[in-house]
Amino acid sequence: MTIDILREISSKLKGTTEDIKWEDHLCFNVGAKMYLITTLEGDPTNATFKVPEEDFDEMCSREGFTKAPHLGRYFWVMVEDISKLTRKEWEHFINQSYNLVASKLPKKTKQEIGL
Repeated sequence: MTIDILREISSKLKGTTEDIKWEDHLCFNVGAKMYLITTLEGDPTNATFKVPEEDFDEMCSREGFTKAPHLGRYFWVMVEDISKLTRKEWEHFINQSYNLVASKLPKKTKQEIGL
């Protein structure tokens, strides 16, 4: 699994934009709100995304997953090595995070991006 594949999955989601934050983090956003963060440097590459509150503890206990620094209190988890998950798993987690973030956008923003 590579950043390019994460980008490919994310680019199919309506209203997705990309930007660089904190000098070396590629962020995927919907309505200017992040739903996926990856590191551009580092080996292995990690990624951070939002999960449902009810799944948070279970996700953090999975091997290779941890509570995301700074964002864990908002139910974000970090995968320490993106290559450890399959494309199908990434599609699930990216879509889930996107939907969680998009659901909280203001009505006007949702309309502007066609949600």
